[in-house]
Amino acid sequence: MPSGPKPALLLPPLSLYIHIPWCVRKCPYCDFNSHQKSSELPEKEYIDALLKDVASSLVYVQGRPLQSIFFGGGTPSLFSAKGLASLLTGIEKQIPFASDIEITLEANPGTAERLKFADYRLAGINRLSIGVQSFDDLQLQALGRIHGSDDAVKAIEFALAGGFDNFNIDIMYGLKGQTTAAAMRDLRTAIALTPTHLSWYQLTIEPNTEFYKRPPVLPEDDALIDIQDNGLALLQSHGYSRYEVSAFSQLGRQSCHNLNYWRFGDYIGVGAGAHGKITLPDSRSIVRTRKKKQPDHYLADSHSQPAHRQEIAQDEIALEYLLNVLRLSEGFTAAHFEHNTGLGFDTIEKQVSSLQQQGLMERDGLLIRPSEKGQQFLNSVLEAFL
Repeated sequence: MPSGPKPALLLPPLSLYIHIPWCVRKCPYCDFNSHQKSSELPEKEYIDALLKDVASSLVYVQGRPLQSIFFGGGTPSLFSAKGLASLLTGIEKQIPFASDIEITLEANPGTAERLKFADYRLAGINRLSIGVQSFDDLQLQALGRIHGSDDAVKAIEFALAGGFDNFNIDIMYGLKGQTTAAAMRDLRTAIALTPTHLSWYQLTIEPNTEFYKRPPVLPEDDALIDIQDNGLALLQSHGYSRYEVSAFSQLGRQSCHNLNYWRFGDYIGVGAGAHGKITLPDSRSIVRTRKKKQPDHYLADSHSQPAHRQEIAQDEIALEYLLNVLRLSEGFTAAHFEHNTGLGFDTIEKQVSSLQQQGLMERDGLLIRPSEKGQQFLNSVLEAFL
């Protein structure tokens, strides 16, 4: 068993996640907390609730500025720029912003408007994440999207015209009947639009979705491997570095917000169903929070207290850390592990050494990370720490 004094548990950087749960239509593959809007959105009421939620979470700030804010959904771009501007102003009155704060808004092409995007930029949002998924109209129909390929291109043109020089495009592969050639057409089209960041990931069938009840016929494993190999080569050849399993960026354009997740940083979650993760050095504990999931229940809770708060058990902290950090290409150090978990590196040293012998992990100076083979079989790497 590990022995000796425990390392100091240090405060990591702090981010804020804001969940806006409504969308025009629920996609059949989506397992997020999203709800199809049936009438006019309660924008003002929800923003008021969010500001109360932030106020109730101030105990978790612990003197830190916000490094990033992420508006996720649902479809946050259903809210007005004026509303989001007032929300950001209200948040900054309660929690200081870092001078270089990254503020990202998820946007769907089906809700894109030229003036709206320009107003989002004026509101203080400086990064967009545009959920394109595919540039193939038939695939978009099968995915239940409300936009077409032309709408996707226009949305990106609107973003550029509105002053956004930092934006992500979401693209899926492994779609119904998709060939390698078709997947590469999608990726080439996305690259030609010069995003600073690309999220390129495989469609997976999740429980509690329409696709789970009526699954489409997806490509076989050999076809998926071929798509992955060709896609990785294509992205690399155009200057997109893979810094996380499904995240690719131009030089210096990684997502600050998502990096904080994967580095086991802290984040306050506000909004219906929002999750948070907070480090409490004084009590040597790490807690997870979750807000009420249903929008009407969330709005009815005037104090927006967590519906659930749970301390991560000591014997689960190492795995929670590794589930995040091992997704990153950059790896981690023993010191980073210790200061972010409060555990000695000897807690996992035996497993790391075993994985090295199997060729699944490697050390480069102080850095520890999955090898190329380990990235390919990341689930096997993680299983070693169970």
